[in-house]
Amino acid sequence: MSNSSQDNPADTAGSSPLAGLEDIVSEFLIESHENLDQLDRDLVALEQDPTSRDLLSGVFRTIHTIKGTSGFLGFGTLESVTHVGESLLARLRDGKLTLTPGTTTILLDVVDAVRDLLATIEQHNGEAGAAYDELVARVQHVLDGGSADEAAAPAAETHAEPAAENPAEPAAEPVAEEVAEPVAAAPVPAPEPVAAAPVPAPAPTLAAVPSAVEEEHHEAPVAQVAPDAAGGEPRRSVADSTIRVDVGLLDSLMTMVGELVLTRNQMLQRAAATENSELAHTTHRLNLIVGELQEGVMKTRLQPIDNVWSKLPRVVRDLSVQLGKHVDLKMEGRETELDKTILEAIRDPLTHLVRNSIDHGIEGPETRAAAGKTEKGTLTLRAFHEGGQVNLEISDDGKGIDPAALKAKAIGKGLVTEEKAARMTDHEAVQLIFLPGFSTAAAVTNVSGRGVGMDVVRTNIEKIGGTIDIVTAHGEGTTVRVRIPLTLAIIPALVVTSAEHRYAIPQVNLLELVRLDAEQSKVAIETVHGAPVYRLRGKLLPLVDLREQLGLEAREPGATYIVVLQADNQEYGLVVDDILDTEEIVVKPLSSQLRSLSTYSGATIMGDGSVALILDVTAIARSSGMNLESGEDPSVANIDLASAESTSVLVVDVGSGRRAAIPVAAVDRLEEMRPDRVERAGQQEVVQYRGQILPMVWLANELGTGGAFADPDSSLRVVVCRSEDQLLGVVVDDILDIVESDLAVRIENGGSDSAVVQEHVTELVDIAAIAARLTPAPSLAWSA
Repeated sequence: MSNSSQDNPADTAGSSPLAGLEDIVSEFLIESHENLDQLDRDLVALEQDPTSRDLLSGVFRTIHTIKGTSGFLGFGTLESVTHVGESLLARLRDGKLTLTPGTTTILLDVVDAVRDLLATIEQHNGEAGAAYDELVARVQHVLDGGSADEAAAPAAETHAEPAAENPAEPAAEPVAEEVAEPVAAAPVPAPEPVAAAPVPAPAPTLAAVPSAVEEEHHEAPVAQVAPDAAGGEPRRSVADSTIRVDVGLLDSLMTMVGELVLTRNQMLQRAAATENSELAHTTHRLNLIVGELQEGVMKTRLQPIDNVWSKLPRVVRDLSVQLGKHVDLKMEGRETELDKTILEAIRDPLTHLVRNSIDHGIEGPETRAAAGKTEKGTLTLRAFHEGGQVNLEISDDGKGIDPAALKAKAIGKGLVTEEKAARMTDHEAVQLIFLPGFSTAAAVTNVSGRGVGMDVVRTNIEKIGGTIDIVTAHGEGTTVRVRIPLTLAIIPALVVTSAEHRYAIPQVNLLELVRLDAEQSKVAIETVHGAPVYRLRGKLLPLVDLREQLGLEAREPGATYIVVLQADNQEYGLVVDDILDTEEIVVKPLSSQLRSLSTYSGATIMGDGSVALILDVTAIARSSGMNLESGEDPSVANIDLASAESTSVLVVDVGSGRRAAIPVAAVDRLEEMRPDRVERAGQQEVVQYRGQILPMVWLANELGTGGAFADPDSSLRVVVCRSEDQLLGVVVDDILDIVESDLAVRIENGGSDSAVVQEHVTELVDIAAIAARLTPAPSLAWSA
């Protein structure tokens, strides 16, 4: 019999039994089904070789595991059935009973009952009143010294009734004929020895298969298929919905997908350089398919961070006992997922940070009581996604870190001079613990004190593209914040050029892009204490010239392209020759000859087959002399010239000499699109955008100026905006600038507001109101 749900997996995805079960129950069902299949084989083999201690011990352990977990999950009937089965196996293991064919039959009946109960739990999210008192009584009869052959005799009657109901099974017919009369005389509610009858499952299960053909039918999928709730198509069971795959195979598959992404990039580049519309359509579809494939393969490598956290309660408990402290461990965000490679890389650093918090942070009970705190300290682990990265926080409510003590310790060890220590801020002083050889421990113990640890933690985190920061309050506690990428294999990046060479910048470090023409560059770029800066919305942004960092010749005068980047706590602008495009790149490790170059974190292959180096944003900032720990450049005062009530707005031109301002908070991306991409769905103009259908609005029409875009030879300038969960594309004539304005001088005109921005009257755009007026067609899903 075939499982029809396998013919079209997509049809059953929405009705998977996993959807109605907790994760722990799902794992229990999957592992138990696998163990039961092995039990069938082991019991049959054990009957052929009753003296095999290994087989008997393996069967006992499996039943014991199922019993323990079922008791924990509150499945009382399953626990009682496995308990008597475990007791019978214990007698056999201890040599108090001898394995006979009757004993084997009873044990197989127990396995069938367990399989039926698992099916019932899956279908009904519980045992649904199932009872196996008769089977328990038969096993107990053997335990009390009764004959196993006599106790096994009712098994044929137990299996007969469902066999008669399903004459389509040819092997079941002879047995059904032999027991036809007892079945007719024994209806289901009667207290006859019927093990499977009380189970209210809607489909026949393995307990319904005659024992004479039991081994043959254990692999039949009929017990793994339940009717779909919608009525009709059967759905996959929880055991059939998962498969175990070797990690090496996933790594190989990820590598091949990476090569496919490179090929996709080459195809897109070639198609963009030709006028072949058919090729453009084909490459567009290839782009979508490869994107979905890449996302699917990357998801197979994602694992919850709880796989690492699950080991920490034992670490906390053992260390607390050793140090005589009381610590309460709290974990938030257990379900946060990371690439398996990242998880393995952070396992040791995370363990070290937890040990540090208990050893150096949380005080002993007496000290905490004297400070007015509870005797039990609290250590909190928190994980969450933000900005395309995963944030980890390790917080304790201990004594915190005293910056003055750190400075004194560093001076005593000769790590810093007294003059340098005197100029340090408290935040800078806290970062001293990352120096090699630095330790705050008063004595060397088997827990700490050797000065080896935090510098290694920082190095290991930065190796995977992460950052680490410490925030502390003396006497109140300390929080260690770690930011790490979701994956290292394929990342979105911005491609830039410098001296005709291409470089890739990871997009997680990218904040915004600024272009200044030659005239603007002369005025906007200033010098403070000998360092170039750019006044960006009221703040002085330190600039780093990529050519200078790479030791290349200086640029010729002309337009200036500034890539605004975030490195730890510091924002800075990287000056490049040109900005090309954003694309997903496959990260390749550097060869051993290049690993000493801290400026680069890896390499990638571009669409034309050439190699581009990936820039290490943090390393470039450090090499330029910035103090990343304090968040300030030593030569630049981070002066905020903007008003506290100011708002960031994107200023655009809507034609006819009119300007409009869109809140930057509502802007998702800035795009250029070909006019032929615009299609019509009902009364709404839309485009296919990143696997979604994006509704388009012409801002000139929304503001009542008319003149919707009609030039087929020019690109559309589109501001992709977000209102709650809906994306929409706002078409404008030109994008002028991003400015910080207090919008103090305002007027209201016909329900719309205007304000003076950059000495021009500028209309304020309400993106939420525009989105609310859009009426989606019934067949469209405008999900974000």
